[in-house]
Amino acid sequence: MATQVIPPQPGHGAVRRWPRYQIQVPVQLVTEGPTNVTVVQGRGTALNCGGMAVSGEVELAMGTQVVVEFTMPLSGEPVRVRCFVRNRHGFTYGLEFIAENDSDYESVGRVETTLARIGSLASMDS
Repeated sequence: MATQVIPPQPGHGAVRRWPRYQIQVPVQLVTEGPTNVTVVQGRGTALNCGGMAVSGEVELAMGTQVVVEFTMPLSGEPVRVRCFVRNRHGFTYGLEFIAENDSDYESVGRVETTLARIGSLASMDS
């Protein structure tokens, strides 16, 4: 399945820190416990520079730290980003990207760069 990117609609920027892009990408959610690492396949949607929504059959508590791995639309490059679980509806989780060290900043920066490219392509199409 190809990735579908729908640019944010006018006016959404006023209520959000970052524009939201509706995408459909396969993701891997990685959780680490004291004695084990769990990898769950899922689906990523609603991506922006601050995080994304991820659906996957796993129980995650609010505030849990996870790693999400996915391939950015238009780039073909895989990204691995640390996140906090900020909200939940069923098995769909709102993840906030963590930017605390150089590696985190690099990962989040790659997301921001790709989204800026997508935004400029969308504005050229309109």
